[in-house]
Amino acid sequence: MEKASVTLTIKFLLLQYLFALSIAQDFDFFYFVQQWPGSYCDTKQSCCYPTTGKPAADFGIHGLWPNYNDGTYPSNCDPNNSYDESKISDLISRMQQDWATLACPSNSGSTFWSHEWDKHGTCSESNLDQHSYFKAALNLKSKFDLLQILQNEGINPDGGSYSLSSIKSAITNAIGYTSYIECNSDADGNNQLYQIYLCVDKSGSNLIKCPIFPNGQCASTIQFPSF
Repeated sequence: MEKASVTLTIKFLLLQYLFALSIAQDFDFFYFVQQWPGSYCDTKQSCCYPTTGKPAADFGIHGLWPNYNDGTYPSNCDPNNSYDESKISDLISRMQQDWATLACPSNSGSTFWSHEWDKHGTCSESNLDQHSYFKAALNLKSKFDLLQILQNEGINPDGGSYSLSSIKSAITNAIGYTSYIECNSDADGNNQLYQIYLCVDKSGSNLIKCPIFPNGQCASTIQFPSF
């Protein structure tokens, strides 16, 4: 009976592992999301700069999120594969620059990165291990300079208002694909440019046409606050 019990336990654990692996493999594309820090901070809630100091006035990475073509997404796919900063020690300086946290209270960013890996990264681990996941996001950030793309078309983070269509057109003309623009509200309730979503293939390296966009809509004219 003991042998039978051990065998059943092993089979159960194996099935759990295979189930977790199948979930991790089962996604269709990534959303690569970059956030404008001025809009994050210019709200009633405000923000806190990281312990490393005020981030650059540039779009920062929010995350690289596995998604399904129907608009749903997997999350927290492997609780046994927690964030381990020692695996990405060579990337930390780049992450502090390009993937900074603005959450309060001030912190180094580890809590933010841990959340992103545990919730989203573990669902991509069949394609990208932890180091590859964070490196892929950093490489995408370097490859697609959204601030420069917008500034090339005279769209600057100067607190002015710009048409949503001009922002979307500037990005589409530069990268060849339609992006999704997410807005939030400033302390006075004005619509402002908050996040930009690009769609990426399962390798985490190539832009693709977005199979679906998130819900939500911006006003026809939105502010681009300074930072």
